[in-house]
Amino acid sequence: MEIRRFYTVIEETHEEGGRELARPLKKVCSAAVIKNPFAGSYVEDLTPLVDLGEKLGKLLAERAVAALGGDAPESYGKAAIVGMDGEREHAAALLHPKLGAPFRVAVNGGKAILPSAKKMGGPGTSIDIPLHFKDAMMVRSHFDAMEVRIVDAPRADEIVVAVAVTNGGRPHPRVGGLKKEEVRGEDGLR
Repeated sequence: MEIRRFYTVIEETHEEGGRELARPLKKVCSAAVIKNPFAGSYVEDLTPLVDLGEKLGKLLAERAVAALGGDAPESYGKAAIVGMDGEREHAAALLHPKLGAPFRVAVNGGKAILPSAKKMGGPGTSIDIPLHFKDAMMVRSHFDAMEVRIVDAPRADEIVVAVAVTNGGRPHPRVGGLKKEEVRGEDGLR
């Protein structure tokens, strides 16, 4: 695995809508800029990227959870931006088959689906990492996103792989739906 850069962003919200939050909302993204071994060529077997996704899932999730500073993770998400000599399928290979298992270990749970986004682009391309409650997808207060971009990545032969965690849902949620205190945690939905 060739990693050119690690990138960690901590967004901390103390006030929104003119009202102070009872506790600051932290959103953390941990990302890696990696060399795409398949840039510039079509390859049928993407197993090396699948296996790399597992390693990155552990590494990035542990870094993100640590950056929460002791707060328990509540929401999570993942994303990747593939440089222009690659394919979106390269992002899928990194994000889907194996990245989730070590991510769930790092957040101490994760029964809900791990939402994801992928796109292609050049240096400075932004991506919104979708977020939702880690143990029950239908907790509406935690439907959110975290925008991330790295000024000099991805280059044409690189991939930005990113994970995000939060210590809570949106500030001052009031659109109804299942509350986190009501979660049964049986099926990843409710």
